[in-house]
Amino acid sequence: MNRMMSIASQLFVGLSLSLCAYAQNISIATGGTGGVYYPMGGGMASVLSKHVPGMQATAEVTGGSVDNLKLVGTGKSYIGFAMTDASQDAYRGEDKFKGNKVALKTLMVLYPNRMHVVSVDGKGINKMADLKGKRVSTGSPGSATEVMAFRLIEAAGLDKDKDMKRERLGAAESVNAIKDGKIDAFFWVGGLPTAAVTDLANTPGTKIKMVDHAEMVPAMNKKYGNLYVEDVIGKDIYRGMDADNKQATVMNILVAHETMDDKTAYNIVKTLFDKRDDLIAVHKEATNFKLSNQTNSATPIPFHPGAIKYFAEKGIKLN
Repeated sequence: MNRMMSIASQLFVGLSLSLCAYAQNISIATGGTGGVYYPMGGGMASVLSKHVPGMQATAEVTGGSVDNLKLVGTGKSYIGFAMTDASQDAYRGEDKFKGNKVALKTLMVLYPNRMHVVSVDGKGINKMADLKGKRVSTGSPGSATEVMAFRLIEAAGLDKDKDMKRERLGAAESVNAIKDGKIDAFFWVGGLPTAAVTDLANTPGTKIKMVDHAEMVPAMNKKYGNLYVEDVIGKDIYRGMDADNKQATVMNILVAHETMDDKTAYNIVKTLFDKRDDLIAVHKEATNFKLSNQTNSATPIPFHPGAIKYFAEKGIKLN
């Protein structure tokens, strides 16, 4: 009897150890609470934890793409949302990553991120040139909003340091600051609709102003590579818009460190595509998670071998 109990105990311990060895904790680096990365990341964490055996995923609030890329660069168990412009900088060791290349791989191309240049009636801001002399937030530290805002301001012929009083706030903080009269306008790059911008547009007594800037795209691409496209935010997206907003768009990608094992990368990508409907229920930008968008031309970062395996099974040609 004692011998049988001993064997059973050893089997239990062995099973427990094997389960512990198989358990996998993944952190998803997202963004601020007022954007799309955070709720989408929460949806991804739920889906991965539920459907990938042994995986426990959690969404982490961050400053945005730049912070996310640095976290992935630690080589710890991170995957991260990132805009392609900041990702290219990290991969090449340029701009905010000067001298610190990050060994990245793309897991999947996500959805387009739209640049919002937002003000409200009464601030006298109708075009990019009107930002001169104003109080403007260019995005939070650690965000790719800041990266793209600086490039857009430069393309508009303005000096980010001399021509405006600059704040560094995330989407939700920017909206609160504009409501409180502390800033006149803000930059934000995000999916549609962005909750914080919707909140501003729906504020009684406030009429939102979306500043056109699509004409700056050629100058941005000439200097930084073909990362940006001329796009439109439809006038039905945010309450109070008088016309479609002509703006610049950049793609979002999901990235991992190149040392992530192929099986983990495969399981993550397969599960996110298999359970896309669950993610659409979290935020409609997940409708843009399309196999047809998975091409080498859509991301400056090479795809992970585990992702390539999944796309090959689905008959997707990346070139």
